[in-house]
Order: sequence, then structure tokens, then C-alpha cells
Amino acid sequence: MAVYAIGDVQGCADELEQLLARLNFDTRRDRLWLVGDLVNRGPKSLESLRLAHSLRDVAHVVLGNHDLHLLALAHGEAGFKATDTGLDAILAAPDAKVLLDWLQAQPLIHHDPTLGTTLLHAGLPPQWTLDLARSCAQEVALRLRSENAGKLFRHMYGNEPSVWQYSLDGWDRLRFTINAFTRLRVCDERDGRLRLEHKGPPETAPTHAVPWFRVPWRKSADARLVFGHWSALGYVQERGILGLDTGCVWGGPLTAQRVDAPGLPVQVPNQSGGVALED
Repeated sequence: MAVYAIGDVQGCADELEQLLARLNFDTRRDRLWLVGDLVNRGPKSLESLRLAHSLRDVAHVVLGNHDLHLLALAHGEAGFKATDTGLDAILAAPDAKVLLDWLQAQPLIHHDPTLGTTLLHAGLPPQWTLDLARSCAQEVALRLRSENAGKLFRHMYGNEPSVWQYSLDGWDRLRFTINAFTRLRVCDERDGRLRLEHKGPPETAPTHAVPWFRVPWRKSADARLVFGHWSALGYVQERGILGLDTGCVWGGPLTAQRVDAPGLPVQVPNQSGGVALED
């Protein structure tokens, strides 16, 4: 049995199918980890979501910011953006309810104690231990599974609060948690403030803003973490960190790597030429 993690798909269904074929992925023996952002910007968001759903018995999926935005649209708590490619097709699909109900049931974090490895979409604030991260993720999961989940989507947008405090509560606490798990790239190395405005490569980040996983005092430094979200960062493997977003939707490859055994990344090239918009 092999366990493969795959970076942000974002509607690149053809590339996902080709990558699974390249891996000789076999649902009878292998398992799959998907880092989130299954949909949006790419040409085949509906097909990507259907493919992930079809693999649900052998796959672990965590929610990304684009997945949550799709759910907010479905609940009538967000408006369409000009860049929301293919999300209308999902909402209009005959199997929309099945797909969206399944997506909404997915977590923000998946931890495998046997592998000693944790899957998430974007990042962890440096103040969080892995146990605290899992606890905060569970708070969001309970809201997502509640009858009034729509209120969560209504209140999740925005960049504040940007600094973790144990005293955070209500919508502020849930919004911070969602932003950390699904939008984080760089933090202020002094106080751990989330600098959500930065989307480029690390070398262009503002003064004192460093990749979240390079904050010297990060409390999750001993954890082995797999993530995506940051296409401008690209593939990274360092000190227990594995970043797999290589920007397939922008014209880069789609990347997979085994997380249960040593190995090199496996990639397939983008087939559609990518889009020109910045994530």
C-alpha cells in the first residue's frame, strides 16, 4: 500500500486523472491525500469535485479557501467573483447536493498518528501546537455540521483578527482559524501576525514577514506537515515540511509525493496552458 499526497487541483481534472495513472494508483491498495482547493480557476471544477468524491472511500481531503468559497455560494452567503470559473456549473449540476454535502463534511486538518504526518491546506500560526490546531479545527467542523452552517460562511470573510490569542471567541475565533488553515502563507516573525495580504514568493514578502513554517519559535516545529495553497512558493521539502502546490492551474505541473515512504515528487504537466490570474 502507498499513501500519496497531491497538491492543489483547482479544476485541473485531466491532470489529476493523468497523475493518478502515472502513480499506478490502485483503489484496492493505495490511499490518497488531497491538500484542498479542488475547485475554481481551472477548466473542470465540476469534474474535479466528482473525481474526488468518487475516491472518497480511499481519500482524505481537507478544505481549502476555494472550497469554502464554493460552499458559501451554495448557501447564498457570498457573491460570484469574476474569477470564479466553473463554480456555477457545480451549483447547477444534478448531483450538486451530493457533492456539496460531502465537501462540507470534510475537515480542515487530517492527522495520521501511524505515519506521524498531518495534512492541511495552508498553514499553522506559530503560537499553535499541533494539538491546539486540531482542537481549533474541530470547532469549525462542528459549525460546518450544524443546522446553521450558513452563518459561518457569512462571517468567515475578512482578515481580522490577525494575531492568535487564547481569549478569542465567537466569530473572531472561527474566522482566525479558517484564515490560518486556508489562507496563511507568511507570518510576522516577531509576534506571529498573519500577513494575509502577501501572495508572492517569500523573497518579496514585507519586512519581518517569513513563511509560516520558518518562524523560529513555531510551536509545531516537531510536526511533519503536508500542505499546498502557495503556488508562488512551489515545491518545498525541508525539516518535516512538504509543500505541494506547484501551480497547475497557472500552467505549472500537478505534483504528488508519497508520505508513507521516502521518495521523489511525481509530476504531470498542465494540459490547458493555465490561467493568467494571480491566486
